[in-house]
Order: sequence, then C-alpha cells, then structure tokens
Amino acid sequence: MASITKISDNTGLKKHSMKYLCNILLLLTVICTASCQNDTVPPGFTRDAAQPGHRFSKTASVEIRQVPVTHEAVGTIRPLTESVIESRISGQVLEVLVSPGDRVLNDQPLVILDNRQVTARVNQAMEEKNLAENHLSQALKGVDEARAGLEQARTAFERSRILYDKHIVPSQQLEVDKAAFLTAKARLEKMQEAVAAARTDIRRAEQVVAEARISLEYSEIMAPENGIVVQRLVDPGDQAIPGRALLKIQTSGFLQLEAHVREGLIQHIVLDKEYDVAIQTVDKTVPAIIREITPYADPDTRTFLVKASLSEDPGIYPGMFGRLIIPVGHETIPVIPAQAVIRVGQLEMVHVKTQEGRFRSVYIKTGKPSGSDVEVLAGLSGGETLGW
Repeated sequence: MASITKISDNTGLKKHSMKYLCNILLLLTVICTASCQNDTVPPGFTRDAAQPGHRFSKTASVEIRQVPVTHEAVGTIRPLTESVIESRISGQVLEVLVSPGDRVLNDQPLVILDNRQVTARVNQAMEEKNLAENHLSQALKGVDEARAGLEQARTAFERSRILYDKHIVPSQQLEVDKAAFLTAKARLEKMQEAVAAARTDIRRAEQVVAEARISLEYSEIMAPENGIVVQRLVDPGDQAIPGRALLKIQTSGFLQLEAHVREGLIQHIVLDKEYDVAIQTVDKTVPAIIREITPYADPDTRTFLVKASLSEDPGIYPGMFGRLIIPVGHETIPVIPAQAVIRVGQLEMVHVKTQEGRFRSVYIKTGKPSGSDVEVLAGLSGGETLGW
C-alpha cells in the first residue's frame, strides 16, 4: 500500500514539472514575438534626446530644392559603325591573321581560305582560252587559204566564161570552173565563220579566267577600311560560306548606346537632343545625343529602340551595360549636407534642433546624392536646423 502511494506522488510531481516548463516556453515565445514585431524604426524623432550641453561644430538648415525627376532605360554600348566580314566564296579556313582588339588597316589581310579548287579552275580556264586561241589561229590560216583558192577559182571561171563566149571551150568546162568557184567561195565563208566562233570562244574563256581570278582574290579576305577587330567568329579548319560572318570590325572610334525605352517614356525622347548615359561598371556618366528613334514598338517588350551616340572615352568599350537617363519633370524635396547623416548599420539619422534649443536624433531615409548634398525622402519636411 505504501508503494502505491509513493508512485502516485512521483506521477503528480512529474505533471507539475511539465506544466511549469510549458509556461516558461510560452512566456519566451511571447517575448520573442513582441521583439520581432518592433524591428523597424519609423522616420521621425526618437524618444531619447541628445545629451544636455552637447555642442556641434557645424549647423545647417534643411533646404527645399526643385530637383529633376528622371527615369532610366537600359541598353548596350555598341560601335557607331561596324563592318561584318563575310566570305564571298566557299572554302576551308586555313589561317586567321587577327584577334579581337587588333587594329587593322585598309586592305590588310584578315583571313586566308583554301584556294586550291579556285586555282584549278583558273588553270582550266587558261587552258580553254589557249585552245580557243589555237583554233582562231588555224581558222585565220584557213581563211587565207580559202581566199587564195577563191581568187584562183574566180580567175579560172572568168577565163572559161570569156572563152565560152568565143566558142573556144565547151559548156562543160564552164560548168566545172563555175562549180569550183562556188565551192571556193563557200569554203571561205565557212572559214570566216570558224574565225568568228574561235573569237567568241576566246572572249568566253577570258571571262571565265577573269571570274576565276576574282574568286582567287576572294580567297584572301581583306579589311574594308581602318578599324579595330571586336569579334572573331571563325577558326582555322572551319568552313567559310557566303553569308556567314567571320569577323566584326569597329570601323570608327565612336560608340553608341542602343537603349530600349518603354512606351510611357518615348514622348520624352527628342531627336538630336543631349541626354546623360550612366555606365556603372566604370562609374562614369557621359553625354549622348539621340541619333535614331525606331518608329515601331516591339510588341513583346512594349519598348522602342533608341540609339544615342556617345562622345569618345578611352574607358568605354562595346558590349558594356549602360542606362539612358530620361528627365520627365521636376519635384520639390528636402536636401541636406551629406556630412550631417549618421549611419548605424542600415539606419540613417541626423541631429535636429528643437524649439527648446536642444538637438534630438531623427531617423531619416536618404535618396540620390547631389554633389556634397543628399536628398531626403522621409523624416524631414524642410526648414529644420541640423547639427553635426
């Protein structure tokens, strides 16, 4: 009986301990939840004032300025003029003589193609031309012989006709000499046609030779003008065919930004007007002039393609990312010296003078910098006195 009572007391003690532990866990949960709900600090005065008697070395008033409102259109830096080098004939690439970044001059060799097939065609065309010239030489000799035979036949025929009129030779002799004369005349005409055909063959062969030589020249691809190689799209062993790009050359030192401007901002883009272009990778903002506005919106992106030419800058290269800054209006906003802002982690605050002459800390939210000043988006309304 005593053992049963002891077991019951132990069971009650365990239940009491579990209940106490659950209460502690619930209390900790409530405390953590309350602390998580107050992790943001709204702009405005804090509850704690600055220490009495504290003096600041500098003071300034919060100014209200009219600042421009801008939007950005992203784009890519590209060459103002660019040449795409292609092959005019088909052939295997034997050698590529340039690499990206190389400067090239007009008529400088860039790519060498296999020209064995073209060379064989040139040789074949030359043989056909030589053969046509031989035919012409033989035809001219035949013409000379036919012309001599014709004169001889004409003389014999004229003599026979005179003698026939005098009844010295019979009519059979006259017919024989006449037939010989007509045969010689026909042979001369045939030789003259052979000469004309041979000359036609020569002209055709010369055209084939000229075409083959042009193709042979195309096997060595030259630079169309001075420039810089920006992209290489072929390697030795590749097959070059007409229409396939081999190289890309920037043929001028000027660049342009190709930006995609959304429909709602296109009315703020004016042709030949100057805008700023921000290139974040090199931390530069350069002026650009709008040169082209495509009068057609892309139905997929709902944007217009705008091209703005940049001034020459040694630190900017094709392919870089840029932003076209588009001003759309103005707004009034408080502006304060950037030195007056105190940053603690992600929080920003300033010391504001109260009506009692004391300084209190105020949490603010800053915006874009403007020289030595910075815009204030929240926390200040203008006219306050700051100390730092």
